Amino acid sequence: MQTKETIKTLINDSIAAKQHMIDQTDLIESITYKIVDAYKNDKKTIVCGNGGSAADALHFAAEMVVRFEKNRKALPSIALSENVSTLTAIGNDFGYDQSFSRQIEAFAQKGDIFIAISTSGNSPNVIKAIESAKEMGVFVIGLTNSDGGKMKDMCDLWYGAPSKTTARAQECHILLIHIICRIIETKVFENN
Repeated sequence: MQTKETIKTLINDSIAAKQHMIDQTDLIESITYKIVDAYKNDKKTIVCGNGGSAADALHFAAEMVVRFEKNRKALPSIALSENVSTLTAIGNDFGYDQSFSRQIEAFAQKGDIFIAISTSGNSPNVIKAIESAKEMGVFVIGLTNSDGGKMKDMCDLWYGAPSKTTARAQECHILLIHIICRIIETKVFENN
């Protein structure tokens, strides 16, 4: 009986966090249209995160390159957690804190969008990548928990998921990613 109550509580906590996202629709729209504009101007997205956020970064990049719901032209997107050889070489030669910033230096160009995901907002390797992106004129979108950590004030647009719990924040991030993907496919390819 106790397990069923735990399950119900976790589901209700997730629903409550997502319900609060409705209050963030203006911000979600701003984030989405910034990415839409970049794609319409032949720019790309670059995404990173650690752990579960790395999986979210991979998920977003795959949706852009392959498809979300609509068969359409591939959109350029790079997840910085996808190349294990690169990550381990950077970690070995420069330290793990440089794992994403070195890749930003290699792949980013002015006008691109960098989506930095860190539930705490304090991941050193994500923060260094934000610093590198900003130096290069790359627009930075940050996804964190409700506190935002150091990232909150570093990003051009910042989305703080309405929860301090990592799991709830990640659930909101994946919903946000799906919303962004849906609108990108609608707006970037609206004439198709």
